[in-house]
Amino acid sequence: MKIGPIALFHKLNGALMAAMKPFGAWGIGALSVLDSAAIPVPIDALMIDFILHDKAKFLLYCFMGALGSAIGSLLPFYIGRAGGELFLMKRINRKRYEQLRDRFERQEFLALMIPAMMPPPMPVKLFEFAAGVFEMKTLWFFMAIFTGKFLRFLAWALITIFLGKQIIDTVSLALKAHMSYVLGIAGVLVGLLVYWVMRKVFDRRRGVGLPIEDEPEA
Repeated sequence: MKIGPIALFHKLNGALMAAMKPFGAWGIGALSVLDSAAIPVPIDALMIDFILHDKAKFLLYCFMGALGSAIGSLLPFYIGRAGGELFLMKRINRKRYEQLRDRFERQEFLALMIPAMMPPPMPVKLFEFAAGVFEMKTLWFFMAIFTGKFLRFLAWALITIFLGKQIIDTVSLALKAHMSYVLGIAGVLVGLLVYWVMRKVFDRRRGVGLPIEDEPEA
């Protein structure tokens, strides 16, 4: 019996979480690194599960999850820093590039912290890549991601502690019962966000061309 790619992904994901769960907070930290760097992991669900079974350590779990996420996010950040500027210079003009850079620099901390606070399917890696392209200071980048993720996990922790397992189960059942609608709405929202970003970034009609866009002289 063949296993589809989605089923295989979920199976491997479950095996990975089962392997890391005995390590407690260190396991959450390791999985958060993977989730932020490359491999999607349902880290929020794992965080809730850990807190349900050991509420006294909720701050430690939130801290390790945020720390691991900040470490893992350095991968898209450094990819953006290494080659992202050239990538953008081939696709947008000088004025547009400078506008994006200046706008990002004016509010770079919040521009990263707020997306980091949002649960999936927020495309946080897109913002992390942009931070690398516009050469945000590494320490400020790290602190913005750490702060956003810590607040996100802390919110889950407080909901879990004060509302308990019953509310979590109710929400989970509701999501499973209407999963097609949830995925559909999430997909539309992400699609609109990506479309808006692409239109804002890759619009050649605005501004003065970058040198790399100039045609070679005859």
